[in-house]
Amino acid sequence: MTMKVRDKWDARLKALAGPEVIKAARRVLYVGSDMIRAEAFRSISEGSVSGKGHVPSKPGEPPNRDTGVLQAGIENRMVSDLEAEVSSNAPYAAPLEFGTSRMEARPYMRPARDKMAPEVQRLFASEIGKLAKRSA
Repeated sequence: MTMKVRDKWDARLKALAGPEVIKAARRVLYVGSDMIRAEAFRSISEGSVSGKGHVPSKPGEPPNRDTGVLQAGIENRMVSDLEAEVSSNAPYAAPLEFGTSRMEARPYMRPARDKMAPEVQRLFASEIGKLAKRSA
């Protein structure tokens, strides 16, 4: 590798280790966490009937919407520069997600995370790719 090519690669690597990468990662993490929040919200609504005709979900399926409290409690936020969180503050969010000794789980957050992970990874790769092109 010639010195000129090596210098060019060193400059690219330095650019990809700077504050622009942190900003890009933060944007992707926030957008990605919002995608997971939206997917969890959607999964609760899908095929459910609220109110009088409500039918509880089957074990292993996302909870069926009834009062809307579970969905309304789902939120995403940045915990730090490189950490986002998606959570629900509904009082029965954790028992539904993980189950109890008297009820099997009706997960909605983990499936949403797993479904959206490839899209979030693509988004991150795209943002890093843009930064690499700009530093070239």
